[in-house]
Amino acid sequence: MPLIGYLDNGVRHIGEVRGDDVYPIGTVEAFYAGEVDAPAEDAAPIARAELTEAPFVPETSRVFCVGINYHSHAEESKRGAGQDLPKFPMIFGRWESTLVTDGTTVPVPANEGLDWEVELAFVMKDTVWMADKETARSHVLGYTAFNDISARKKQLATTQFTLGKNADRSGPIGPELYRPDEIGDVDNLTVTTTVNGEVMQNGNTRDLIFKIEDLIAYITDTVTMRPGDVVATGTPGGVGLGLTPPRYLGPGDVVEVEVESIGKLRNEIVEHS
Repeated sequence: MPLIGYLDNGVRHIGEVRGDDVYPIGTVEAFYAGEVDAPAEDAAPIARAELTEAPFVPETSRVFCVGINYHSHAEESKRGAGQDLPKFPMIFGRWESTLVTDGTTVPVPANEGLDWEVELAFVMKDTVWMADKETARSHVLGYTAFNDISARKKQLATTQFTLGKNADRSGPIGPELYRPDEIGDVDNLTVTTTVNGEVMQNGNTRDLIFKIEDLIAYITDTVTMRPGDVVATGTPGGVGLGLTPPRYLGPGDVVEVEVESIGKLRNEIVEHS
């Protein structure tokens, strides 16, 4: 059964989804510390519709994003930004505070338009240093969908991505987290984006340049990964920057990203207040 996060008295909790109900497991902190891993046998269900959902990772999580990791996106990045096919995974960071859930409104920064990026993401289940590729996937707790919404003007203004990739509420994640044995072949999942109902991206994870095990091994020979850390694996071709002329999201637009076997994130773009 998939997992979701939610707030209980302002504290982030995690629960197991069964139909329209959620069975509490415990606090997110206790879950990722290994103190609890499943609902108690006598756990009372809560109607999902009554919950305030929250990201299912700790507020201390690191979010590792991968740039230019689909061959189709590499082609349009070469045209639009002059970036060559990477020889190594292009890793940049997001702050966990940018993560939001399905249905959250996303504000446009001043003098900006926002770009969409559907991605398969995964969450780590344990502490990992110097992972080897053969066993790297055993450290994955589960897979989810992610929209790496980007403030392109800031991203491309310099060689540093940080500001452009950390706009307020610009990291929709979810809607649920599926364990590896619940979703089939993650190397062959369709990923799509629609804007106001129009299909903008239609890719497949088999087009990834660097696979899941490559990313884990590459990151962990420098950084010890921790339970709850997130890796967003990159986006296929079809981003707004790659269009002629470029097209960006503004107030009133609705962007939906979907990963096959996982689900869809729907977020409306609004004015920044």
